[in-house]
Amino acid sequence: MIRVFIVDDHDLFRSGVRSELPDVVEVIGDASEVEPAIEMILDRVPDVVLLDVHMPDGGGKRVLEEVHAANEDIVFLALSASDAAEDVVAIVRAGARGYVTKTISPEELGEAIQRVHDGDAVFSPKLAGFVLDAFSSIAIVDIDPELDQLTDREREVLQHIARGYTYKEIGERLFISVKTVETHVSAVLRKLQLSNRHELTRWATDRKLI
Repeated sequence: MIRVFIVDDHDLFRSGVRSELPDVVEVIGDASEVEPAIEMILDRVPDVVLLDVHMPDGGGKRVLEEVHAANEDIVFLALSASDAAEDVVAIVRAGARGYVTKTISPEELGEAIQRVHDGDAVFSPKLAGFVLDAFSSIAIVDIDPELDQLTDREREVLQHIARGYTYKEIGERLFISVKTVETHVSAVLRKLQLSNRHELTRWATDRKLI
């Protein structure tokens, strides 16, 4: 049985997905807002999270990044009304295993959940091209291996730290708690093998990230 959590700010859609998913899937919870979604996902640890992209307070991307900062094993499948290339590429770069649109049939959604759970990447046919184009256009020589290991949210926090913002100010600008900022900073320092925010600022300045 695949344990699934649903994140979507439309109550009727969440209810519909619950009722239409196949028997091999067990829905262990759902949430309509970002903060409760993050807390409940980390508490219940589902196998797969069905994630809407466009939501208030940072959207699905924020849910994904903050959950992955604490538990990278949880798999995310974006399930969105949007088929815009920028939405697809952004959520995949953040760590989603796949992206399907809400026009998908219940049978196809069940299959997509099974596939991402098994380790495959799944995209609605029209969307796969966006991902291939986006990632094939990135030249290998342009990838900074140190920077590439950071999540998008960690890069945002890094830039704010390097610009001199306090943890409280960063939290207010990114709509996250001070504790979450501290968690991201600790992760950045660990991944970059730096000791403090002064070294971090120097590192970001050298790479012209400010």
